[in-house]
Amino acid sequence: MSKIAFQGELGANSHIACVECYPDMEAMPCASFDDAFAALRDGTAALAMMPVENTVAGRVADIHRLLPGSKLYIVGEHFMRVNHCLLALPDTDEAALTHVHSHEMALGQCRDLIAELGLTPQVAADTAGSARDLAAAKTPGHAAIASKLAAEIYGLNVLRENIEDSASNTTRFLIMSASPDDAEPDEENVMTSFIFRVRNVPAALYKALGGFATNKVNMTKLESYQPNGFLATQFYADIEGHPESEPVRQALEELSFYCSEMDILGVYKAAPERAALQDS
Repeated sequence: MSKIAFQGELGANSHIACVECYPDMEAMPCASFDDAFAALRDGTAALAMMPVENTVAGRVADIHRLLPGSKLYIVGEHFMRVNHCLLALPDTDEAALTHVHSHEMALGQCRDLIAELGLTPQVAADTAGSARDLAAAKTPGHAAIASKLAAEIYGLNVLRENIEDSASNTTRFLIMSASPDDAEPDEENVMTSFIFRVRNVPAALYKALGGFATNKVNMTKLESYQPNGFLATQFYADIEGHPESEPVRQALEELSFYCSEMDILGVYKAAPERAALQDS
């Protein structure tokens, strides 16, 4: 059975995303995002499920650090509604809780409950890992924020369900592969993701992006980050359309005039949930 790698322990939200998208593949837990990427490169895993952003807590910074120069490809995307649960040891009363453990993204998505119960948040490597550690340590007064699946796996009680602050709490995942699997030019609802660095001249970014407006290409995401210091700004972008379509081709050509480098990370079918999320 082929494997799909994810960062975290069994029961993590990334594990659930793997099962939702690829129920016939074996979900392969990895200690870090670097390990998941390495599993793709050495052929241990055929795919990897990588969270990149959340509607409440924002982007997952580690992924953007790893994408440039990774030599890996985006072959799909998945949007998953995230439901967090407050987990505790058996026979633990909610009023006795003093600390709560989870991934920093999950803690940021459940601030209201943490404040309501007066809990001290403790950052863990991932949500399911915090559940596993709680079950092993059996520390009185401590709880974890993780999935219902994690509670089942590690023998914990669910004190509260759906504790996230936002009813629309959704995480976007990128599906990665060691080899490209681009959508066909004639397919509909195609996304193109790429990284670029503009030349160090006045108004370079403004001019580089102008081609998308004049060619009516919708850019759904643009983020900047400095992988190699403050003077070397790179940009990550998602656009609607295939690079071989005339509007996108012309927009990318205009972009290239003002760039010192540009790498396409993937050309893939948009997830079915994308249209509904954009309309909401």
